[in-house]
Amino acid sequence: MTIERSTYCDPLTGIEITQLTNYKGHSHHFYFTNPGWYDEGRRLLFASDRADRTNLFGIELATGEITQITDIDPQPPGFQFIDACKNPLREEAYFWRGTELTAVDLGNGQLRTIWQLPPRWQPLMLNATANGRHLCFSSYQKPEQEFETDLLRGYVGFRDLFEARPLSRIFRVSIDTGEVETVYEERVWIGHVNTSPVNPSQLTYCHEGPWEKVGHRIWGLDLATGRTWKIAPPQCDYYIGHEFWHRDGKRIGFHGFRPGKGYVIGAADFDGPGSWLETQSLETGHVFSFDDDLVVGDGYEQGVIKLWKRDGEKMMSPVPLCRHDSTAKIQQLHVHPRFTPDGKAVLFTSDRRTGYGNIYLAPLPDSAALPSLNVSRALI
Repeated sequence: MTIERSTYCDPLTGIEITQLTNYKGHSHHFYFTNPGWYDEGRRLLFASDRADRTNLFGIELATGEITQITDIDPQPPGFQFIDACKNPLREEAYFWRGTELTAVDLGNGQLRTIWQLPPRWQPLMLNATANGRHLCFSSYQKPEQEFETDLLRGYVGFRDLFEARPLSRIFRVSIDTGEVETVYEERVWIGHVNTSPVNPSQLTYCHEGPWEKVGHRIWGLDLATGRTWKIAPPQCDYYIGHEFWHRDGKRIGFHGFRPGKGYVIGAADFDGPGSWLETQSLETGHVFSFDDDLVVGDGYEQGVIKLWKRDGEKMMSPVPLCRHDSTAKIQQLHVHPRFTPDGKAVLFTSDRRTGYGNIYLAPLPDSAALPSLNVSRALI
């Protein structure tokens, strides 16, 4: 076990930030839609490049003690844990080892293979259902016409893959038996399957590609009936995406933009008429929230983690929580801020302080104690 934790004072807002990792290799938490807390919230899963390998680790938040969970031999460059997920009901996590869908026992590190993708099918983001019984994910069949792709480092081939319109399927796999079923398929690039945190028969998925080209990005799917539909506020003419579930399983949050019109944050019912949309003058970046009342975003190139707080029917102007200044030059360095389960802090990844990706916690002070973005804009 090692401890790498330290603290520092944020140069913009003055709050004390806790740096959880400090190693000369990238560390990052799971994708922002996939919570990585375990041991009843006392520990956090993270991936780290150490000793010329990429493995899964856990950190005890109270002490900072780091424990290595997997001990996997060096894999091809595309091997990573960004797509990994944790079972919501038991101490087990899931990731792709090549095309092998793999489970790891978080107590003893034992691995088992659940299922293997057929040849020429590409593994993508994993999500466990709310009852902990299945894993859902999309996969696309690699196009016959080969072209270079490296979506982790620079989105190489992103537009080519969109234009190829590959056959995509959404699979549901039994965690215990490995029994698999295709629940949906379409000849379009499908990505970002997100299962409901409440209902094991509901998920969202997206039509992947350049947002201004895909037509509509966010879709709902009822696994019990096979029905699928668009999710968006009525008459919304912004390109919206990077969708995520609210904690109660009723709404889908997102951010968006449209050239010449600016930026938006908002949410829409998974299957209903309710929604809200707030325009923004500054870029929001990836956003995350548990509900309609408090939203966090990374601001992209502004390098600032922002908070939006609801006041009645309107969202107040954003306030800065802290600087992150991450280069985000590869997927492992995307900030992906999200609230801790108790709602008292924001977890994020950044390479600002050391040049390597590390994991940080920023506490949530009273918003009145934070400066406004208008006052602080010279510092952004």
